[in-house]
This record gives sequence, structure tokens and C-alpha cells, in this order.
Amino acid sequence: MPETQENNPTLERLNDQIAWYGAASGRNRRWYKCLKGLTIVAAVLIAPISPYPWGSIIAGALGIAIAIAEGLQHLNNYHENWLSYRTVAEALKSEKYLYLAQAGAYASVERPLAVLAERIESLTSAENAKWLTTQEQKAARAATQQP
Repeated sequence: MPETQENNPTLERLNDQIAWYGAASGRNRRWYKCLKGLTIVAAVLIAPISPYPWGSIIAGALGIAIAIAEGLQHLNNYHENWLSYRTVAEALKSEKYLYLAQAGAYASVERPLAVLAERIESLTSAENAKWLTTQEQKAARAATQQP
């Protein structure tokens, strides 16, 4: 029978990780959609604004805004982070529900809480390793592109 969530470090960690990955996913989703929305609106406005007085200056400013928005997206990987964090949050929720129902990997083991702890750490460690690899690859690409 699963232990209660009160004063249980494993279940507290699981709930903390679900909350963190859910919040991080939401932040990255908002940034991605805002930057993409800005890019779309700015791109659509360039042609109609150009013929008017000061239109070329405004169109230039819109082009700069597009470059900044795309640069921030590329630099911070909002889309990739959104999807990755959401995937981990959902996997953690799945583990929680399987554990609470004593189903799946928890159905016939002697110490289901220990299995839960291992699976939580496996999911979060894999995400951390993926993030580190991505950062190292970006740094390597940036170093090779320097004059």
C-alpha cells in the first residue's frame, strides 16, 4: 500500500519536481509564443508601413525587433525547453499515478517507494544531462563561428 504524502521525502520531491517542470514549461511556452507572435506581427506590418512617411524607419525598427526576437529564441531555446519540460512533467505525473494505484512497475515489487525514487531521479537526471549536452553543443558551435 502506498505511503501517505505527509512527511514523505520521496513524494515531496516528486510533487516539487512536477511543480517545477510544469512552471518551467509554462514560462518557456509563454516566451516562445510571445516572441513568435511579435515576429509574425512585425513581419506582417513591414510591407504596409513602408510607403508612408517615416515608413522606412518604422520598417527598419520592425526588422530589428524581428532579429532580436529570433535571436532570443535561438539563444534560449524556448520552444525546445517548453516541449522537453512538459514531457518530463507529464512523465512524472504518470509515475505518481502509477505509484498511487500500485500499478505498472509498482504492482509487484517489495519496495515500491524505492522504485518510485529511482524512477524520479532517472527522469530528472536524463533531462539535466540533455540540457547540459545542448549547452555544450551551443558553446562549441559558438566557438567555431568566432573569427
